[in-house]
Amino acid sequence: MNAPVPESAAALGEPISDGADGVASAAQSADIPNSLQGAAATVSSIAAEASGTTWPTFADLPRWLQQELRSDHAGEFGAVMIYHGVLAISRDESARQFAERHLVTEQKHLQLMEEIIPRNDRTRLLPIWRVMGWLTGAIPALLGRQAVFATIEAVETFVDHHYEQQIVRLDPQGEFGPLRQTLIDCQADEVSHRDEAAKLALPTRSLLMRLWCYVVGAGSAAAVVAAKRI
Repeated sequence: MNAPVPESAAALGEPISDGADGVASAAQSADIPNSLQGAAATVSSIAAEASGTTWPTFADLPRWLQQELRSDHAGEFGAVMIYHGVLAISRDESARQFAERHLVTEQKHLQLMEEIIPRNDRTRLLPIWRVMGWLTGAIPALLGRQAVFATIEAVETFVDHHYEQQIVRLDPQGEFGPLRQTLIDCQADEVSHRDEAAKLALPTRSLLMRLWCYVVGAGSAAAVVAAKRI
């Protein structure tokens, strides 16, 4: 199956930028209907609540937390690209509306992670995440809306567990309390995405779809390990 990977600004609907900041900015300018522009206020209040928060200096964080946050940033970057992949390929109205709404939330998550993690401390694998994330959205979009919903459920199931592993290690009353709460808020959004996708997806899936979802989950786990190290 040959899924076209966009190589131009027109193909992705956004300008190509070398930096993660540029990608986030480009994602913000994606073609989202006006009716969804106000969804940011209701879908996720994370950015508003975190506005003005003084984040701890990244270099002063424990090594394990630096690695986890680096993987969080990579994951949110990948999530933005997944929804771009869906929107580039799918012509199903329900799948597109789903992707458009949740893209707003993932853009906010990415903005937050870019506030917390300096550019030089982010994974150097973002160009790979750009392509792999886009394909993770585009390939199921070729197969139809049920494949899209099943894919998002698989991705968000992993993300829920990944955030939980970080949250339990942070003291809510300690110096990283605000950061912990931000991770909790992000996790809640991802769980909401997972639950909505699960309700929309058919309970009975083909062997091919079960295999694809397994690959998506395993790929997400491998991406986390790579983002922590590189």
